[in-house]
Amino acid sequence: MKKTVLHKHHLALDAVMTEFAGYDMPLRYTSITEEHDFVRNKAGVFDVSHMGEFYINGKEATKFVDYLFTNDVASMKNKQVLYGMMCYPSGGVVDDLLVYKVNDESYILVVNASNIEKDFAWVVKNNSFDCVVSNESDKVSEIALQGPLAEAILRTHTSYKLEELTFFTFDYMKIDGKEVLVSRTGYTGEDGFEIYGSAEDIEQIFVSLLHDREDIAPCGLGARDTLRFEVALPLYGQELTKEITPLEAGLSFAVKLEAGDFIGKDVLVKQKEEGLRRRIAGLEMLDKGILRNGYKVFSGDQEVGEITTGYKSPSTGKTVALAMIDKPYDKLGTKLQVDIRGKRKEVVVRKKKFYSKHYKKEETK
Repeated sequence: MKKTVLHKHHLALDAVMTEFAGYDMPLRYTSITEEHDFVRNKAGVFDVSHMGEFYINGKEATKFVDYLFTNDVASMKNKQVLYGMMCYPSGGVVDDLLVYKVNDESYILVVNASNIEKDFAWVVKNNSFDCVVSNESDKVSEIALQGPLAEAILRTHTSYKLEELTFFTFDYMKIDGKEVLVSRTGYTGEDGFEIYGSAEDIEQIFVSLLHDREDIAPCGLGARDTLRFEVALPLYGQELTKEITPLEAGLSFAVKLEAGDFIGKDVLVKQKEEGLRRRIAGLEMLDKGILRNGYKVFSGDQEVGEITTGYKSPSTGKTVALAMIDKPYDKLGTKLQVDIRGKRKEVVVRKKKFYSKHYKKEETK
């Protein structure tokens, strides 16, 4: 099993470890709820060194990334970040990812840890452009600092004017004297930063950030999942798969059908014209019980969907879920039933954002 550069620190902090994407990763240090609340109210730091980073460089780098990616790469400014997907010709999703534009001839693709090998093979397979692709995942480490106090905390470690780093942009700066790439992005619905650098530099920054533990806590994969779930951010393998299109997942803001000619675009154009037959919707429990991934959703005797992610929301106390629901059963207020170990429990369709995002700047779409 692989280990990140921070592995020994997780053990020293008494983390409960778990296997994820081939890595031995911290699930939690205290409790998932406690870490979740720390990020919502103060700040948390996550080890995300298991994520993948691909570098694309060359004269036709912009054309190539635009061909791979559902969002509008051609209109990106230098040091801008965009969220979107790579799609198969079928319209299903290879992966969702972030694209960082360094300049017209240089991009960084940040992909999900569980998809690194598959994604890189896909990128290489489709590179008929004048550019070079390299997988730098093993050379780049990353931590995420997230929460309403993230900027105040990071400001004590850098002379960079962080207030000028707007949402979904990045820059190079020194943190604790270490030259790193920092973006104002995250996966929690809170303000925050993602910090990329060498293993040695990221290790030193992680230790330095946690030196004063009053307003910051180390957080594991458990809280990372509950935080992203509450603000309806998708997880590949659940809300996004090879069989689920970005439009069905409710991510049309990151699919620019009027710009570029990306892989799978024709299928998505047709899907939009003909109308969706299903979509990811929110569900709220009306009975007692917990909703979990894979539970079937019914309208009477008819199966109409399946839960993709479910939790008792730490921030609201409500038992809620994201689920792929067939139309017309996805309408707000529709009452449905979920099969929980052979018993039908009543749920109602609701908005899928269970908690409001608190980004520093308005989300760019």
